[in-house]
Amino acid sequence: MKKLMGLGFGLLAVAALAGCGSTAAQTSADKADKALSVTMVGNPATADPAISGDSNSSSLIAQTEEGLYTLDKNGKVIAGIAEKVVKPTKNGTVYTFKIKKAAKWANGDPVTAQDFVTSFDWQVNPKSKSQVANKLKYLKNYDAVQAGKKSPSALGVKALDKSTLQLTLSKPQPWLPDILATAAYPMKTSLFNKYGSKYGISAEKTLSEGPYKLVGWSGAADSWSYVKNPHYWNAKNVKISKVNVQVVKDPGTSASLFKSGKVQETVLSGQYIKQNANNPEMNTTLNSSMRFLEFNDKKTVTHNTKVRQAFSYVVDRNALTKNVLQDGSAAAKSLIPSGDGNDPTTGKDFSEDVGNLLSYNPKKTTELWNQAKKELGIKKANLELLTADTDEQKHVAQYLQQQAQKYMPGLSITIKSMPLAQQIAKGAAGNFDIDLDGWTTDWRDPADFLQMADGTSSVNFTKWDNAHFTNLMKQVDDTASHTTQQRWDLLKQADTYVTKQAGLVPLYQQAKAHLVSKSVGGLKYTMMSDAQYKYAYWK
Repeated sequence: MKKLMGLGFGLLAVAALAGCGSTAAQTSADKADKALSVTMVGNPATADPAISGDSNSSSLIAQTEEGLYTLDKNGKVIAGIAEKVVKPTKNGTVYTFKIKKAAKWANGDPVTAQDFVTSFDWQVNPKSKSQVANKLKYLKNYDAVQAGKKSPSALGVKALDKSTLQLTLSKPQPWLPDILATAAYPMKTSLFNKYGSKYGISAEKTLSEGPYKLVGWSGAADSWSYVKNPHYWNAKNVKISKVNVQVVKDPGTSASLFKSGKVQETVLSGQYIKQNANNPEMNTTLNSSMRFLEFNDKKTVTHNTKVRQAFSYVVDRNALTKNVLQDGSAAAKSLIPSGDGNDPTTGKDFSEDVGNLLSYNPKKTTELWNQAKKELGIKKANLELLTADTDEQKHVAQYLQQQAQKYMPGLSITIKSMPLAQQIAKGAAGNFDIDLDGWTTDWRDPADFLQMADGTSSVNFTKWDNAHFTNLMKQVDDTASHTTQQRWDLLKQADTYVTKQAGLVPLYQQAKAHLVSKSVGGLKYTMMSDAQYKYAYWK
């Protein structure tokens, strides 16, 4: 899971093609030395895997780190740092892993079981203020550690010896392999002991054990590199030795850089996706992410249920996706994106099973808004809409502003755009009225989206604390007491309730569109994962 999210043109080193003349052939050595140049839509907030909560940081970490498990080139879970994918014991609550002898950090030190303990303990330690702590909430003693009632050392993660790691869960977690492959990484223990909470604030204050080393990155950097890690256990199969990354927030600039050959992979959005509809170098996939509006429940106006419901009815989601975004995104039907789970009995997709819970009704919007104003004793309201400074979010925010001010008389919306990391920080601090936010899941289970409105969740930025919904989520989490079908039915109840109550207001399921040079192979995209550069190669 992760939060959804100038231009350093001169800083991006683009390697020239080796050889000269149309008939000159490149040698494999030439290709191996040629850098792959790519873009990223925003600045990562951290390189610390224990606290990373935004999509840009997660992307950086996924290219430079590797967990116990990893994903193969088609997005399937396989063994990573662990010797093999293991079967749990004790009714699905104990996992014991052996770490590969060949697993090394970029400085040549062996990866140890303690490195995972260090990372997981810090992730759950309340002092870290990790926005992704609850990915590990099924570990034994998680709640007590998060609440500060027990030391992080009491967490159900132990180094039995240098190469043996054991995870003990409080109850079964069938989707744990997905998390171990995409969202749970080790931290170099000696480096963390040295830097503490400063670990991961720059390339110099972190260390990689994945296919690439992180080089030249700091929190403010607009360009950096991934350089092949010679100590990576599978280094012989990493074909591209260097990847140059440049932050490009404007999709027009991204398209121009690609067209001129200065980058070989880039993200598109809006009109540029439409313009490239017939381009064989474009790859479009629905993402495992949902965009939604968060309303600060601690503020008087946005605490009102009718205000939130009015905002839900004012959004024409089909018009938003087809006319504003124009990028292949799909109109939300509830808080859960399509493809995020299947009924254990019928196999039906969760989104289809729940049905469309959202509708466009401007008349209903005005009625609810007028009722809310009477309840609040106001005639006018000024609300700030917080967004990231990306092209996509700016256009969506402008659409929402126009619709709300048109059908909610007396309402004034001010748009506040900022870099994604700052937006997330303001959201976490509760310093907003309305936040145009999003969530991308790392595993196929609707609970990961529903937790965003759970009053007990660390990622519930709204602070909406509804007793009925929290109780539903408590039952959903009790995997030891419910069958998979019972849990599925509870998930449907929770999704229906939070959507109708507008605890969150779903907008659209994001699509991801990439331009990939025909000279590059091995870059594949799935609903759950972006391309992994360790599988890339020059054709």
